[in-house]
Amino acid sequence: MELEDKDLLRKQAALFPLPKGVKFSYGTAGFRTDAALLPSTVFRMGVLAALRSLCTKRATGLMITASHNPVHENGVKLADPSGGMLNVAWEPYSDMLANAPDVENFLQIVEHIVKMENIQSGNAASGEVLLARDTRPSGEALVSAARQGVEAVRGTVAHDMGVLTTPQLHWMVRSFNNGVPASESDYFHQLSDSFRMLVELWHANTGDLTHSEELIVDAANGVGASKLTRLQHLTTSLGLQVRNSGNEGEGLLNDGVGADFVQKEKVLPHGFQLPADVGKRCASIDGDADRLVYFYIPEKHEDRYSGPVCTLHLLDGDKIAAIFGLFIIGQLHILAGSNSSVSDATTAHKAVVPGYGEVKVAVVQTAYANGASTNYIKQVLGLEVATTPTGVKHLHKKAEQYDIGIYFEANGHGTILFNEIFSQWLQDASVQQKEAEHRQAAKRLVAVNEMVNQAVGDALSGILMVEVVLRYQGWSVEQWDSMYKDLPSRQLKVKVKDRAVIITTPDETRVASPSSLQEAIDTEVGKYKGGRAFVRPSGTEDVVRVYAEASSQQSADALAQAVCVLVYHLAGGVGPEP
Repeated sequence: MELEDKDLLRKQAALFPLPKGVKFSYGTAGFRTDAALLPSTVFRMGVLAALRSLCTKRATGLMITASHNPVHENGVKLADPSGGMLNVAWEPYSDMLANAPDVENFLQIVEHIVKMENIQSGNAASGEVLLARDTRPSGEALVSAARQGVEAVRGTVAHDMGVLTTPQLHWMVRSFNNGVPASESDYFHQLSDSFRMLVELWHANTGDLTHSEELIVDAANGVGASKLTRLQHLTTSLGLQVRNSGNEGEGLLNDGVGADFVQKEKVLPHGFQLPADVGKRCASIDGDADRLVYFYIPEKHEDRYSGPVCTLHLLDGDKIAAIFGLFIIGQLHILAGSNSSVSDATTAHKAVVPGYGEVKVAVVQTAYANGASTNYIKQVLGLEVATTPTGVKHLHKKAEQYDIGIYFEANGHGTILFNEIFSQWLQDASVQQKEAEHRQAAKRLVAVNEMVNQAVGDALSGILMVEVVLRYQGWSVEQWDSMYKDLPSRQLKVKVKDRAVIITTPDETRVASPSSLQEAIDTEVGKYKGGRAFVRPSGTEDVVRVYAEASSQQSADALAQAVCVLVYHLAGGVGPEP
């Protein structure tokens, strides 16, 4: 680095001292903590985003959000030039920079990155970083810190894209680098135009696509509320009612609302009640709108769950992946000229389409996927199921290996990826196929490719996809739910002194160390019919997450609680015993 470059960085970095007694760790979703502790980290991540842009000679992104965390917290995550998450090889740089104890040490680490990555000094506007934030009150000041970090690196400029959902920023980075229009307006028009195309391509025999009962969306009092309203204005056939929009008197961001709350607690979010909402199709998104789950309250809601507050039926990421897989394989059957039904599609993931060949399709899951969903996708849809460690970066990478990769975590974060070669073939087939039915199937898949977010999971595009598939199938939410019956499950967490004490196997289904913990979990699981349980350290905080499923909700709850006690005693729990 040249002297003037170092002087500028030194001057700016001195404005953002590291808070005392805090250690930062770049987890699966970036840095998250109390917003008051973040200015130095955000400034330094602005520097890193600038360096990444100079290194790749393409734009990067920086998002200020803490997703489903409480409103007093905030966070920062970086977007790579592809629109995906920060390259794993650069994550150690994040930790090194964030934890540099003083300005001189910080400068030494920057010089180390420049040398290791062979980054050349920039000239005017040779690096670009797109910035955005969600609706948290602390976001505006943190974006300012990020901008100062970006522009402290000579040759880089920051573009403040305003208040966005996280998926919107990732989409913009991807589009910007692909040389296509990348404004927020372009985002909305791409989604709405694709949805409209799917509506127009609907086959008359599937039922009335243009009329459906209203979808009620819990927007977590977050940024997704205003974006959903704007999307609805562009998609007139999409009936939405938005609740928990963050308006005065509606509650706090992620407080008893949102996809994370609904999926983990399995209770109604604030703003929903009995008996007014019985039988209605409902959905929850999270605070930055990258997660989506559906739910409904059955007419006889006391029949399914024995607990007094467990009144809803949850359709999580597993069910979303299943219905997406159902639609995709149906269109491939048409393209392949197959008359087979889904129920006998035991080799559907190897469908051979004339003019292309074998189309490889898979659903990518993690250990959190409900066992019933895995069985349905394999045995009924006939699709391959691949398992990866927790974290969308792992699922996304695996899904890229297929012509069509559908990935979802149970928490509702996921999307559909189309291989570029197959995408181009579909574009050609939508015009060149001799049979009209084959051309329409290709056009539907082209529209899906355009509508779903190819960069990251996106609750807005996910809603559009679910709604159009339900209408194609002529299904109610209850019929969708009946695809398979989830094994009852429960997720809990235990605070520990150091989450690094627990080391899991690569697929995160078992504990490698301490071995005594896995032995104890095995013993406990053996006590319950259909029992399955695993634990894994959080990627963002010193807690251990516990998952359990069994043949009844009571058994799943008891198993999860028992495993929490084991973690507390064998892995350094803190505070009162669970």
